Amino acid sequence: MHRMNTMDFLKGVGAGMAAGAAIGMLVSPRQKKCKTGLSRALHSAGEIIDGLSCAMGL
Repeated sequence: MHRMNTMDFLKGVGAGMAAGAAIGMLVSPRQKKCKTGLSRALHSAGEIIDGLSCAMGL
């Protein structure tokens, strides 16, 4: 059984967030305020990653 280390975990989280953001942008209706939604999503993603790294002691 493969043991996951911190870098593997962070790579998986990043890949999952990128895939989720891409699917969300494809599925969501077209809006003129696309930049605002994207900036909010990136800001939230940054906060989540900061929280995870703090919790893991990085």
